[in-house]
Amino acid sequence: MADLVVFGLGDIARLAHFYFSTDSPHRVVAFTVDAAFRTADEFQGLPVVPFEEVERAYPPSSHQMFVALSYAQMNALRARKYDEAKARGYTLASYVSSRCSYVSQHPPGDNCFILEDNTVQPFVRIGSDVTLWSGNHIGHDAVVGDHCFISSHVVVSGHVSIGTHCFLGVNATLRNGITIGDRSLIGAGALIMKNTPPGSVWVPERTAKFAKTSDQVDL
Repeated sequence: MADLVVFGLGDIARLAHFYFSTDSPHRVVAFTVDAAFRTADEFQGLPVVPFEEVERAYPPSSHQMFVALSYAQMNALRARKYDEAKARGYTLASYVSSRCSYVSQHPPGDNCFILEDNTVQPFVRIGSDVTLWSGNHIGHDAVVGDHCFISSHVVVSGHVSIGTHCFLGVNATLRNGITIGDRSLIGAGALIMKNTPPGSVWVPERTAKFAKTSDQVDL
């Protein structure tokens, strides 16, 4: 068992506390955020310490850390805190749900958050600081770069290469053998059939409202 400090005070930090506490060998002992964003002394019944002072209270020689932040700024904010935590000497823990089908022989990098019902097929490589929310399919031989966020029910087909700092929205589908450029934003429900250039945004057409009301439609 390793004692763990979680960076963050939002929903992802609350969920990280739950998952690490109930489904891992780690014990969450505290939370930390930058002093300017510390709005309470406790969170989830545990102390909240300023990040500027965290080494004194919870030294990296005896504690690990997990950076529980979202995809804000195309994952750049989480990446910055990831780098800062490592620079302070912390080992960054990863969580892989016991309810995930992780078949690849390659373990994920550090500070990954891989939730239930993901399928990670053989020969997949997942970088560091990657979030796989619940229910995704990561096909064989796929590569997921560092600092990515893949939401839910995304299909990544075989031999796909995803660059760094990418975001994939709910129900997106990536055709096999394509390359997703760094910092690509793939919107919810998008179908991607070809390579995407770095920094590109892909948004499918929205579903239109039908002219009739539900009371006027025969089912």
